[in-house]
Amino acid sequence: MAKTETNKPLKYPAWMPRFWHGMPPNVWFRVIGKHLSGISIGRMHHVIGVSLFSPMNAMLAVSQQLIWGRAIARAELVAPPVFVLGHWRSGTTLLHEYLSLDTQFATPTTYECFAPWHFLLTEGWVTRFGGFLLPHRRPMDNMQAGWGLPQEDEFAMVNLGAPSPYYRILFPNEEVPYTDTLSTAEFQIENLVRWKESLLWFLKALTLHNQKRMLLKSPPHTGRLGILQSMFPGSKYVHIVRDPRKLYPSTMNLWVSLDAHQALQSPTDRKRLHRFVVESLNSMYRAFETARATIRREQIIDVTYESFVADPIATMEEIYRHLDLGVTEELRARWEQKQRHERGYQTNRLQLDTDEEAMILREWKEYAERYGYLEREGATSASARLINSDHTA
Repeated sequence: MAKTETNKPLKYPAWMPRFWHGMPPNVWFRVIGKHLSGISIGRMHHVIGVSLFSPMNAMLAVSQQLIWGRAIARAELVAPPVFVLGHWRSGTTLLHEYLSLDTQFATPTTYECFAPWHFLLTEGWVTRFGGFLLPHRRPMDNMQAGWGLPQEDEFAMVNLGAPSPYYRILFPNEEVPYTDTLSTAEFQIENLVRWKESLLWFLKALTLHNQKRMLLKSPPHTGRLGILQSMFPGSKYVHIVRDPRKLYPSTMNLWVSLDAHQALQSPTDRKRLHRFVVESLNSMYRAFETARATIRREQIIDVTYESFVADPIATMEEIYRHLDLGVTEELRARWEQKQRHERGYQTNRLQLDTDEEAMILREWKEYAERYGYLEREGATSASARLINSDHTA
């Protein structure tokens, strides 16, 4: 069935859970304690609700640790993960969904990222009986939502208490925290230790649960390529890019939507958001381009969003050939079914004025030049379908 994406935000009822509802007390009260005076009165009911429920999260977390703690600590990854890299709104979610149709992979689900401390204990019954707790579509883009669908592991990092810029979603009127975690070169050592410990623990718990190779997607990982390669040698990377003139308004729309539905403050500072969006891409891609020069060509492939949506099957086949992942007829049939399901999906029509376009092509000039977006309007030609990683070692 065709879907239509519109600019009109979808309603997200106040009683539905937010991504941070899975925080246990030690994480939740530490975060809230730093920002209590800035919480909007109209959103205080979320604070009260999570504060009352967080002891239950703690009890479930302790129960999971007692039952599976030693097994998690002993777990070994089946193989180096496959990572989907790319800026927010570059097509990482759609690419992640296509890749997740491959049964050789396991990818974190929305519930596992929502409740990383106790999903081994609770996922079965919550996902079976709690489907009504989530909207059927994501508010920011009308894509399908659900407890069992692939999700960004960055949300699990937040709920585990690891440093992440995603805490800005809770407090959008304050300086974005942990921006150092968007770049291998800028990662503060104390944050890096906590982040690596949290990610490895989460992947071990997922491996214990699934016994499959992990497939991970999180836009912030783009700037962490060097760290990921040192942690998981032999990993493979699918990197997707998109016209920056589309990326900027879509990313702004993403954060505005998340702020509207997830924040504990009523957002008021659009200039601060603009600065974060502009600076984060540059920070992430400086680190990305430095790290990729050390990675073997057969480990990483670049894909354009424009070519992917124009011919997803051909693009997926080339990804699998380049990374030697192995395509089966059954998998190809799943891709074709998803392509039929996605047919008719319309992206948001978000426009830039002349000044904004000039600003983006100035601020993101290196990205635009490297990936050819100063040479063409939409990168839709067949020759632009895949970008050869010639500058990869």
